[in-house]
Amino acid sequence: MDKAKVILEGVEILKPIIFDVDTGIDDAMAMAYALNSPELEVLGFTTCFGNVPVVDSTRNTLAVLEKLNRRIPVYEGADQTLVRGRKKRYPKHVHGEDGLGNTLRFEPTIKASQGNAADFIIDQVQSRPHEITIIAVGPLTNIALAINKAPMIMSLVKEVVIMGGAVNVPGNVTPYAEANIISDPEAAHQVLTSGLPITLVGLDVTLQTYLLKSKLDDWRATGKESAEFLAEMTDYYMKAYENSHPGLGGCALHDPLAVGVAIDSSFVRTEWMNVKVVTEGEEAGRTIGQKDGEPRIRVCTNVESERFLKHFLERVI
Repeated sequence: MDKAKVILEGVEILKPIIFDVDTGIDDAMAMAYALNSPELEVLGFTTCFGNVPVVDSTRNTLAVLEKLNRRIPVYEGADQTLVRGRKKRYPKHVHGEDGLGNTLRFEPTIKASQGNAADFIIDQVQSRPHEITIIAVGPLTNIALAINKAPMIMSLVKEVVIMGGAVNVPGNVTPYAEANIISDPEAAHQVLTSGLPITLVGLDVTLQTYLLKSKLDDWRATGKESAEFLAEMTDYYMKAYENSHPGLGGCALHDPLAVGVAIDSSFVRTEWMNVKVVTEGEEAGRTIGQKDGEPRIRVCTNVESERFLKHFLERVI
């Protein structure tokens, strides 16, 4: 009755989310954006290997939360792929030795919660059927493990917003593959063909969202410790971008765009596609989208980049 009354009075109910991360630099920006967005109720973070090993991803997630002065449960997840074993190389040239642009000069005092990521996902989805949105900005291993353990949750998830893939554009790790997908192609293929209600926020749109270096001065000018922390790591990220994209003067907002889409889907235009992932050979990690075939997911094909960037900048610090 109370909940219905809130809806009738036109007050928007918070969107409950589970945020699955492999916390590097753009994950940290996405975390700040999500936690500063009143539309979202962040139930917990689940961590995965990806930008860094999972123990570092967990530590980084806790460190970002501590800098933001927030206490949200963090559950450690997969430390290796579904079938390929442990990831062999990590993108230290992009995210630094620590995954946060070599800014981590403290050990977080807050600790991860007991239990593992897949079980947390299962428990939350079962306790709040048809309510929870999962935002996934790393390899899709935790989600694959959850649906393998409890297939019934697939019909109970409201939506999964995934930062990953490159359907109509080249990859950023190989000519074919985007980083999150190639980190565990089998998990990605399983999730994208599972029938879950998915919105795929890939390089097709994230590479149209650029944060310019000059904005970091605005962050520092706030005098906030958290702003300096984010500015310093993002500066490192932008230098990595400068090496690969000379003259760009900034960086793409990959993971933050997934958060933006979860908040306001009108930031993007989408097309319904059946998306399969190549799991073998030279093209491993490639996401192939086709207009026919089932199941279909929403693939983002265009973005209102200026409107999204304004929204992000109003909230991230």
